[in-house]
Amino acid sequence: MTATKKINIKDFLINNGIIVVLVLLAIVTAIKQPTFATSDNAINIALNVAPRFIIACGVSGCLITRGTDLSAGRMVGLAACLAGTLLQKPDYSGKFFPNLPHFGIWWVFAVLLICVAVCAIFGMINGLVVSYLQVPAFIGTLGMQLIVYGVCLVYTNATPIGGYRSAYSEVAKGRFLAIPNYFKGIPYLFLIALAVGMVIWFVYNKTPHGKYMYAIGGNEQAAEVSGVNTKKTKIIIYVTAAALYALGGFLVGAKSGGSSVNMGMGWELEAIAACTIGGVSVNGGIGRVSGVLIGVLVFEILKTCLQYLGVDTNYQYIAQGIVIVVAIALDIRKYIAKK
Repeated sequence: MTATKKINIKDFLINNGIIVVLVLLAIVTAIKQPTFATSDNAINIALNVAPRFIIACGVSGCLITRGTDLSAGRMVGLAACLAGTLLQKPDYSGKFFPNLPHFGIWWVFAVLLICVAVCAIFGMINGLVVSYLQVPAFIGTLGMQLIVYGVCLVYTNATPIGGYRSAYSEVAKGRFLAIPNYFKGIPYLFLIALAVGMVIWFVYNKTPHGKYMYAIGGNEQAAEVSGVNTKKTKIIIYVTAAALYALGGFLVGAKSGGSSVNMGMGWELEAIAACTIGGVSVNGGIGRVSGVLIGVLVFEILKTCLQYLGVDTNYQYIAQGIVIVVAIALDIRKYIAKK
């Protein structure tokens, strides 16, 4: 009985090694830098996690069906640039469209729909390439990554974008139920991410589409024999993912107060790593929304800890790369152990 318990503890530590190490790192950081363990820093981490969680939710659907989406980061950048060019102040000197009329506050929502529609088109192409042409998702979405980046370069001419109207910035920086001197309020960004998480959880767990998605990830041939329209399901997954990238890019642009073609670069790798840390298997068929949230939170805490500890930015990239490799390696280890 004792031996069994030891083995279970050992397996737990190995399978969740990254989370354990990062929890210890957070404790050390809090001891060395007391400002790390403050409510203001917790809010900053939550605000950084929110758009990344939305993007990771999109990637998770692709991973669950044994696919991936390497175009996620570039779609985030495209959405941020597209929103930025359409939501600049009327009197901004470097306005991208000088003759664009000043529409009302409803225009902010309209621009969000435009971003979602544009990215959804690219997502549909991804789905068609993966499902009908049967191009491996890694290759298909890698090609789309370059296409979207090229489109963004052509559209913006690689020009940085800024001067956003206050109604757009308020989407990411505003707070709900704020009471001056008493309560800072709940950030809109947090509420939007919470709403997205709840919707995705419902889709994954309570709808036929969610069941089909897990069935495809478990055994695509068996799912197809059982009557699941695998091609249609995959297309829906990639379109939904692209729509979430658009929403994430829209919010990131509003939060940053500016955008460029390089915004979102590499975020797809962060999202894949976060999903894997949170238990979404790259081998398909396994994954929960709560796990995605934990993975994104862990990855963001890693970056914040390194910043507070004064680690050089160059070394931070090395640390993040190691986390990605280890996360995938542990996922493969768990997959092999189950076979």
